[in-house]
This record gives sequence, structure tokens and C-alpha cells, in this order.
Amino acid sequence: MFTEVIQPRFSDTDALGHINNTVFAVWFESARQPVFRIFTPDLDVKKWALIIAGIQLNYHAQTHYGEPVEIRTWISEIGNRSFKVYQEAWQHGQKTVSGTAAMVKFDYQQQQASLLTEAERAQLSAHQPTAEN
Repeated sequence: MFTEVIQPRFSDTDALGHINNTVFAVWFESARQPVFRIFTPDLDVKKWALIIAGIQLNYHAQTHYGEPVEIRTWISEIGNRSFKVYQEAWQHGQKTVSGTAAMVKFDYQQQQASLLTEAERAQLSAHQPTAEN
């Protein structure tokens, strides 16, 4: 599991005074950076090897301004050319948002999905959920 703590900005709030629902897609993307580094260690976009196939977000409770939010990230599924990243946002010990991003290893020159290597699969597997998390 990867974790990242985010301090919500005032601009992340909406008219109702809580964190706007659109912000979580951005926060979750930011927290996927360690996953990106498995494929592109220096994050050089000219060598980028991933494409996003879909995102799903589920809202469980309100998230508020002024208090830190912990983003927890796991690899929930691993296929031959793709994998799923499962993430949760936690504030004050409560899960407020969860979501899944489907990621595909992609060859931009060939414009097609490519196979995950054994090394990539091993690194992804190291971040799958365990009984402790």
C-alpha cells in the first residue's frame, strides 16, 4: 500500500463548505505517482507507458477543509496488459471516498496495449491488499 497525506486547500471546497467531488479524481491521480514510477521511474512523459481506461469514484461521507486527508493506494487486480488501482480517502478515521482506476500499459509508438513484464507484475503485486490492510 502507498499512502499520501493531502492538506485540503480552500479552493478545493464548494458552495456547501466541503471538498468538491471533482477534487478526488485529482487527489487520487497525484497519489498514483508511486505506481507511475514502476513504469517510468523518472516520470519523463516522453517515455510514458500508461494510459487510463476508466475511473470510478464512490462517496461515503463528506470531507472537510482544514483537516488532513490520507489517500491510501493499492493494486487491486493485475491482468496481462492492465491493472486496477484501488484508492481510499480517509479523514478523522473515516473513509470518505473510494475509487478504482483501470490502467493499461500502452505503447504510444505502436498505439496499442502491451504486455506487463514479470518485473512490473512483481512490483505491482507487492502493493496488493493483505489481511492487515
